[in-house]
Amino acid sequence: MTPQRTSSPDTQMAAWQSALSTESGPRYLQIAEFIERSIATGSLRPGDRLPAQRQLAAWLGVDLTTITRGLNEARRRRLVDARGALGTFIAAPEAELRQRVDLSMNIPPPPAGIDMEALLREGMAQVLMRSNVDLLMTYHVGGGSPADCEAGAEWLNPMLGRVAHSRVAMCPGGQAALAAMILAFTEPGDAILSEPLTYPGLLHAAPQLGRRVEAVATDADGMCPDALDEACLAHRARFIYLNPTLNNPTTVTMPEARRRAIIAVAARHGARIVEDDPYWLFARHAPPPIARLAPTATCYIGTLSKCLSPGLRTAFVALPDEAARARFITALRSFSLMTAPIANALITQWIGDGNAVRLFEEVRTEARERQRIAAQTLGVSAGDGIHLWYELPRYWAPGELAAVASAEGLAVAPSTAFKVGEHSAAAIRISLGTTTNRGQLQAALRKLSALLADDQSARHEVLI
Repeated sequence: MTPQRTSSPDTQMAAWQSALSTESGPRYLQIAEFIERSIATGSLRPGDRLPAQRQLAAWLGVDLTTITRGLNEARRRRLVDARGALGTFIAAPEAELRQRVDLSMNIPPPPAGIDMEALLREGMAQVLMRSNVDLLMTYHVGGGSPADCEAGAEWLNPMLGRVAHSRVAMCPGGQAALAAMILAFTEPGDAILSEPLTYPGLLHAAPQLGRRVEAVATDADGMCPDALDEACLAHRARFIYLNPTLNNPTTVTMPEARRRAIIAVAARHGARIVEDDPYWLFARHAPPPIARLAPTATCYIGTLSKCLSPGLRTAFVALPDEAARARFITALRSFSLMTAPIANALITQWIGDGNAVRLFEEVRTEARERQRIAAQTLGVSAGDGIHLWYELPRYWAPGELAAVASAEGLAVAPSTAFKVGEHSAAAIRISLGTTTNRGQLQAALRKLSALLADDQSARHEVLI
């Protein structure tokens, strides 16, 4: 839709009228999202001038305030530039101005339907109104206050059902929770069992703490029970790390029957399961978490960094019992005395007033839209989470592809960053949340798609 080039007024009006739906949220946000979609499809291009605001209001049958809010939201997303009396124009894509677009870091996408600045301002105002400032600025007991742990139990309820707050701890992120569990429930030299492709945070933490990670074979459903049984015997392991829902990096979700089989093997060996479960809420049809099936044998980590915002640096942990919680808190205090009370209070406030759920629902909506864009651009199936696992063509090695992409201004995570031992996989993880808007994501994915299709090996064949 480019009025100044080819479109007739009737065509322009029909295109804009298609922007509004009775089922897609506030109209001003629909206007901003229509502009974003049009940029992504090429209907609107940098430098195109938008119709006058009064003209748009007449076409869409809305008041001028709605149009102004929609264009302000588009400007906040850096989609348009306002040039005074000259009008409003489509902005040059931000991706072209940056040296690097990061598709390697797993973070939730910015929610299009939430004004984060306003949400933070409102949340902090409520915290300051309800709290004693002196208490917010002093030392607190590690693991969170009873109110914080009650909020944690409420947040974990969709996954685990009702959990006593005396079993819940609040800690500064999932990585800190994992490190504390390693310290609390293993000894130096112990083996930690995981899948051959696993969370890099485990691979960083274990050797620093004097433990080793050993791979357990997998199939299409995740960790194999027979292989786990053999590994428990071979390594005398009592600590099993799993990320069974929308696995990082492979996106595999372990079915319930396999989860129960893993629980049975762990029980035979007296092994503790650590379930790192940051993506369960994203999945449309997730099986019950392992911690719900076997609460007395499982330590559960539910971080907010992957579903709300990494800036919150908060995770909730559900331990099997109060004794295990005490051991965990003691280990946590060895390197993190407490989480920031102000952050705790904000999270507790948001969970209590429903804003945490509202924020997550907007993040999930945005994540699914980005999965749809990735599926269309890369020719893969759309998933539910915030990343996808892309198996490379035979002519690309993971490290080589990552290096070439980096030279082109794209960062992706090669499979080598996730491997345990000598395991090999020719794939990359593509994270969908780091770009500021969908248009920037689509531009980056198009560039990546062109690289993936480029068989550079063919250029080096010797012709005789």
